[in-house]
Amino acid sequence: MTFETYDSSMDVLTPLLKGYLDALHFLEQVGIETLPIRKEPFMTKQPRSISPEPMKKRENAARSLNELEERLKNCSRCKLAKGRTHLVFGEGNPQAELMFVGEGPGRDEDLQGRPFVGRAGQLLTRIISAMNRKRSDVYIANIVKCRPPNNRNPEPDEVKACMPFLLKQIEIVRPKVICALGGVAFQNLMETKAPISKLRGNLYPWREGIYLIPTFHPAFLLRNPAKKREVWEDVQKIMAFLKGEKQS
Repeated sequence: MTFETYDSSMDVLTPLLKGYLDALHFLEQVGIETLPIRKEPFMTKQPRSISPEPMKKRENAARSLNELEERLKNCSRCKLAKGRTHLVFGEGNPQAELMFVGEGPGRDEDLQGRPFVGRAGQLLTRIISAMNRKRSDVYIANIVKCRPPNNRNPEPDEVKACMPFLLKQIEIVRPKVICALGGVAFQNLMETKAPISKLRGNLYPWREGIYLIPTFHPAFLLRNPAKKREVWEDVQKIMAFLKGEKQS
């Protein structure tokens, strides 16, 4: 079976195997032809027991996110509310080290009420898999939580109405790194008008011990597949940072 003939609807594949294939597919597209092989045994240490304190913090974070989402269910703070099917709050690990922030929901996201589930979302899932993570390991949200008409960029008044809730999500999750997907996300989080093409791939101190790195939006990559290698370089920097390696 090749990547070209792979059908995501094949129910003979387990979710774990599909995740591996997604990751390999993305790596193949960015030109990675070989991977290192582990020489040590797969399990060299006994798994550590989880202390109750981290579990309690996780539960508290999940509860806080649920309460915030509940507050927003009938939101009408901006004109985007009139056209939405579902509010797209965000999803993932309530204590994720890594958070992805896009610009706003598209058609598929509006219909399902979940972030990044369309074609661009499927590519983001492959990128996350290539980072040796699952979607459930990270947290995914957007600058605005309702779909802009015809997938246009969110307007300043819409961003102003929604940004406090994204900032509250970030405050609850407290990631170590935020990966801003695309210029809209980066410019609004960093309060800059600088083009992402000039600044992508660099880690910027953001606030309260959180770093931010901009990279291209998956939807942009669908139109410009040659840029996938640059995104792979960017996510490698994220992985190195989360491992505690110094950045050059």
